[in-house]
Amino acid sequence: MAKLFKPSDRPRSRRFTELCLTVIAIAFCPISMWLIDPENIMLNHDNTWVLATAVLGGGALLIHGVLYMRARYADPLILPIVVLLNGLGLAMIYRIDLTTPANAGATQIMWTALGMVVAAVTLLMLKDHRVLRRVTYVSLLVSLVLLLLPLVPFLGVEIYGARIWISVAGRTFQPGELAKITLAIFFAGYLSTHRDLILVAGRKLGPLRFPRFRDLAPMFIAWLASIGVLIFQRDLGSAILFFGLFVSMLYLATGRSTWVFLGLGFVALGGVLAYQFIGHVNARIYGWMHAFDPDIYNRAYGGSGQIIQGIFGLGAGGLFGRGWGKGRPDLVAFSNSDMIVTSLGEELGLVGLSAILLLYFLLVTRGFRAALGTRDAFGKLLSGGLSAAIVIQLFVVVGGVTRLIPLTGLTTPFLSAGGSSLLANWIIIALLLSVSHSARAPHVVDSSAGVDGILDAGSQESGVTRFISKMTMRDRLGGSPRG
Repeated sequence: MAKLFKPSDRPRSRRFTELCLTVIAIAFCPISMWLIDPENIMLNHDNTWVLATAVLGGGALLIHGVLYMRARYADPLILPIVVLLNGLGLAMIYRIDLTTPANAGATQIMWTALGMVVAAVTLLMLKDHRVLRRVTYVSLLVSLVLLLLPLVPFLGVEIYGARIWISVAGRTFQPGELAKITLAIFFAGYLSTHRDLILVAGRKLGPLRFPRFRDLAPMFIAWLASIGVLIFQRDLGSAILFFGLFVSMLYLATGRSTWVFLGLGFVALGGVLAYQFIGHVNARIYGWMHAFDPDIYNRAYGGSGQIIQGIFGLGAGGLFGRGWGKGRPDLVAFSNSDMIVTSLGEELGLVGLSAILLLYFLLVTRGFRAALGTRDAFGKLLSGGLSAAIVIQLFVVVGGVTRLIPLTGLTTPFLSAGGSSLLANWIIIALLLSVSHSARAPHVVDSSAGVDGILDAGSQESGVTRFISKMTMRDRLGGSPRG
């Protein structure tokens, strides 16, 4: 006979906590804009701050309301963190618009509104994240189409040497940003089904067991597509991101660190071959290695002037920064997109930039916590993979602007100017919230059925019937307490 947990044992939804934190996060946007340009705001010469606050606040409250109706037990920290990051990005882009002809603030506000609405719609339509498992191979097909779109004549456009954009109605869009989501769905669905075959079947060579090719063939197709991005579209950053997603999800599914070392080996080998045979990769790596060479610094294409000016800006910021509106981000090319981390570091200093990085760290840990807490293998891999994608992208960006690794041109999630990136990342947040709801929601236990009697109460309310029959976390990915 099925029975609910006692009221005292039911987890708290913590929606009120989320609301309070979200309101505080929203307030950072107008306060930051006021600190940047108090005179114009006080005299009502510029009402950008009103529009930005209204869009950010309205979108955040919309998502909060949807969570209250559809995913009441979702993680209460994810939404406030992302709203704060998005608001800081809007403030920094507004500040850069004051000193450069970029004028990207209005466009970023528009994409913020669209991204938050799409995230709310995703939460409304996606009653249970496990439904996505049914479209595993459809997701692979969609990923390939998205990656190939920029290569279509009269649709794809080449900007600054990379052909990763498409032009629709006079506006550019980067389909690869959505491809990282569909690839994560495919990897999660495929690995949750074929994990045992990958672990057991195949030949053993010393301490390593290599799976059969047919068991990994669909994943290799996705991996080859990411390599195709590098070769044909000349986009080093996306290739690293897709390959990192591939390796990290394979590690999450199997738990074998050998895949990580093999992945790093492939990256090293691929980097050497690309340096030798692909011109634009050679220019990027050579410019990185000889960044302070005057000839490289002054080179128009593939030069290091952007990187060096960004490092000088970080150095000028010192420990506490020059203060909002007192830096010189106009000296750095693409200071509102590729190099926004250096712009923030100059004006907020090491302390402020470290606080922003800690926000990302907290966001990713909540994503992994949701992965640990949910009881289905697909949800674990999906949440873990999407969280890993955020980490990889952030590492590539910060590593590039600090000259730890070659600069690749990826955007900083939620901070950088870029509509396709902002839209894709808000969809990722919607998926993480959906998985976290499943992880934290109270469950119905059938005492007569043992482990097989565990049902997801949140799924029952939305009409989804059986959870996953005869499957436990230990059977699939190892046990873990509810998050």
